[in-house]
Amino acid sequence: MEKYSLVKVIGEGSFGRAVLVRCKSSQEKYVVKEIQLPKNQSKLENSRREAILLSRMKHPNIVAFREAFEADELLWIVMEYCSGGDLLQRIKQQKSNQFSVDNILKWFAEMCAGAKHIHDQRVLHRDLKSKNIFLTDNGTVKLGDFGSACILNSSKAYAHAYVGTPYYVAPEIWDNKPYNNKSDVWSLGCVLYELCTLRHPFQASSWKSLILKVCRGAYPPLPSHLPYELQYLVKQMFKTNPKDRPSLHTILTSHRVSKLLRTHLPSQGKSGKQSCRNTKEVK
Repeated sequence: MEKYSLVKVIGEGSFGRAVLVRCKSSQEKYVVKEIQLPKNQSKLENSRREAILLSRMKHPNIVAFREAFEADELLWIVMEYCSGGDLLQRIKQQKSNQFSVDNILKWFAEMCAGAKHIHDQRVLHRDLKSKNIFLTDNGTVKLGDFGSACILNSSKAYAHAYVGTPYYVAPEIWDNKPYNNKSDVWSLGCVLYELCTLRHPFQASSWKSLILKVCRGAYPPLPSHLPYELQYLVKQMFKTNPKDRPSLHTILTSHRVSKLLRTHLPSQGKSGKQSCRNTKEVK
């Protein structure tokens, strides 16, 4: 960490903490995720998996990996800093002031583009939620926090372990069924609903009631002023049978909403300065 100076702690969780740092040579800001390395060998490999996965994800709508290294029984993952904060903060700032349809379409198109890139590499994010989706200073959406992600052995493989945040978890996971990238589609449907209404689609006074609502796909309808294509898309993303949900490829290319989304897709140009880049890669 000699080449970085600490600015402030910006988050803490079960994994460890996230700190904002400044590169001493370039003065650029980055986020460093500090993860306590477990003694157990299999858990150790799990801890390293996030850095390995993130290092492979090069896309304009995914938080950029800079480098990772280990020291003092800690794994340090250095990533792009998104100064616009996360989508959850942005939603809370709105209070009761709805987002414009253009904003909703732009952000949703960008998160779909990032998530499709992940799925194309047979990776499931498994914790897509507004708190894990970040905004740059120019308003571009970036997917982050790959701490729960997993790689499938093939495009037709399924995952089994329960992972995720309850409000965003798909019915097949609550039902203890094997699941695939369609569970990420459900989670993105929850984020889209939040952008459209500033609230969760599935809310209840107890976990049992919440799970029942999710498993029935029972949610309050979207506001009537929103385009029909968005209303239809949310309905499709909340199909309780994952086979009936559209893939992200379908949403972006051949769905009723595709034409609206495509006008907001970012150019695929290279972004950002390359100083303080990965000098060491996690093996």
